Amino acid sequence: MSLNSIFQYFVPKDKKIFFPLFEQAANNVVVMSNCLVEAVNSGSPVTREELYKQIDKLENRGDEITHQIYLELGKNFITPFDREDIHSLATAIDDVADNIQGAANRMLLYRIDDLNDHIKKLCELIQQASIDLEKAVKELKDLRNVRAIADSCIRINSVENQADYVFDRAVADLFLYETDAIRLIKYKEILSVLETATDRCEDAANVMESILVKNA
Repeated sequence: MSLNSIFQYFVPKDKKIFFPLFEQAANNVVVMSNCLVEAVNSGSPVTREELYKQIDKLENRGDEITHQIYLELGKNFITPFDREDIHSLATAIDDVADNIQGAANRMLLYRIDDLNDHIKKLCELIQQASIDLEKAVKELKDLRNVRAIADSCIRINSVENQADYVFDRAVADLFLYETDAIRLIKYKEILSVLETATDRCEDAANVMESILVKNA
């Protein structure tokens, strides 16, 4: 019997509650990122506001899922992988949701209607990273398709590097061409929160890579 088979044998079925919860959390982030992309590409202020409010509701749903993971972690002595990794992965996914909601909330409150190409590109990159995050999370339940998890993590790291470049270029353009100081501050803050969302996706990918190493 392989080590992975032994590992699966000793994980009680009720302890596998973590996997559907992680999948729900990751899917929630994908839905949030879809709403964000739709919002920044919409020409209707009313539609954008509705999507921003939907993102806010989804973020609350994400908080509930994360809280449930923490509760299960406290209730269960035996877990499918290291408790620290469960906590770190749940936190990283929740942080992605928090930053998506944070960016949407700022765009709403700051009344940003001119959503430039840099903002749209960062939103698309968040969406890409979120999709790969969900793909990787879905493979955690049995760890049979290690290559798929690793490939998704690599793509997330690549997206984060692209986001760094877009953010740096966007900030440089702001300082070069934006003459309104208040407007500059608003845009820089939004760009920063969007870029941070990709950082948190990378954090989640790093945790999953750690899980792969520990359970290989």
